[in-house]
Amino acid sequence: MPSSDSHNRPPRPRSPLAGPSTPSPPFPISLSGPVIKGFGRGSRELGIPTANIPLAGLSVGGHSELESGVYFGWAGLNVDDQGNSSSSDDGGEGKQKSSSSVWPMVMSIGWNPFYKNTVRSVEVHILHAFARDFYGARMNLLICGFMRPEYDYVDKEALIEDIRTDIAVARRSLERDAYAGLRGNGYLVQFQGGEHEAEVAT
Repeated sequence: MPSSDSHNRPPRPRSPLAGPSTPSPPFPISLSGPVIKGFGRGSRELGIPTANIPLAGLSVGGHSELESGVYFGWAGLNVDDQGNSSSSDDGGEGKQKSSSSVWPMVMSIGWNPFYKNTVRSVEVHILHAFARDFYGARMNLLICGFMRPEYDYVDKEALIEDIRTDIAVARRSLERDAYAGLRGNGYLVQFQGGEHEAEVAT
């Protein structure tokens, strides 16, 4: 359960960057799982859609004690830039090539004090506008750094303002060479099979 001394809103102005110039331990952290339906608030109430993965993914990755808060990094998906998961022909040689993509992301791990969640969740906002939902797709995350703790906001507008600041800070932070280079990490596009999905979904 969230602690009784939930943080208030962060001081203004916030730093334009998150994390040191080079990722430092324990980052980067790898985390993966199938995309599942969350609380349904991201798009409907906040205008900021999320692609959620099961909380069990933290345990499978050995990071069940990871501090609640907001993080930034890269997300690899086995869908194309429209959200399509179907394979495409490679050009006439009779082979199929699976679509995949890597995008910057901001994610929250925790209880979301503003909504008084009773369960901890992993909610990922991918910094790309997809044409459709992709529930069931596989997602690999490379968490590059910690941005801030969770806050209990006075209203929804304050929450949305901070999320938009998170997005801007994440974009700038990932432009630094040491972080930008992690986009090419092969792990992000190495998708495991159904056995792994079943493991993290339990």
